[in-house]
Amino acid sequence: MQAATPEHFMLTMDNGVASVSLNRPERKNPLTFESYAELRDWFLALRSDDTVKAVIFGPNGGNFCSGGDVFEIIGPLLDRDMKGLLEFTRMTGDLVRAMVECGKPIISAVDGICVGAGAIIAMASDLRLATPEAKTAFLFNRVGLAGCDMGACAVLPRIVGQGRAAELLYTGRTMSAEEGERWGFYSRLVEAGSLMDEAKALAARIADGPNFANMMTKTMLAQEWNMSIAQAIEAEAQAQAICMQTADFRRAYEAFAAKRKPVFEGD
Repeated sequence: MQAATPEHFMLTMDNGVASVSLNRPERKNPLTFESYAELRDWFLALRSDDTVKAVIFGPNGGNFCSGGDVFEIIGPLLDRDMKGLLEFTRMTGDLVRAMVECGKPIISAVDGICVGAGAIIAMASDLRLATPEAKTAFLFNRVGLAGCDMGACAVLPRIVGQGRAAELLYTGRTMSAEEGERWGFYSRLVEAGSLMDEAKALAARIADGPNFANMMTKTMLAQEWNMSIAQAIEAEAQAQAICMQTADFRRAYEAFAAKRKPVFEGD
């Protein structure tokens, strides 16, 4: 169970759904060294937190995230040596790793600015909703850096395709919400006033499902990137056999036989 209230981001809980957002709306919600580290640690702790069944990473004040704070991160990085820089880049990558390995489905609800590390957070989520006003950019090359940041060159092509990913990473241009939906980055677009309601409804549907099995699905989605088809088929056979030993599997059968909706308990 999550023990403490976070200091560097906002967190609310509702029926097993954790809603997270950054809390610097006056700056369009940039990340700092502290918020990077705290988010990483929070997602890592989710692996052993059965009270959380799904996560929503949402906007605040009409924007999702403007990336790393120019003055609190980028400026200080200029004074670091190679070891210090590598410590930072590994920490940011560890946030993505923690999101992928946390065992909980993550929904990003994107409004307004979603750039740099903010775009990476959306990319690392399992599902993404957006408003028509969402502006998404992997703008690392616009600050003199490579597009290969926090796993972007591995993950983004798997979502939008190699050619589209290459264009976004080489140019740093903004992907419109319509493009994002058409390319499969966003599942669907919803009006700003309905964004969190739609995200909460989707999260609630997932949270009401078989949570152990959802964890297994998330695990296999990540692990099968590096498998052959034959390896993936065998891995899924083993994963499904494990799920067939859960009480939720029996509950689903008994509910079907009784012509009622199953109530899953995650065991």
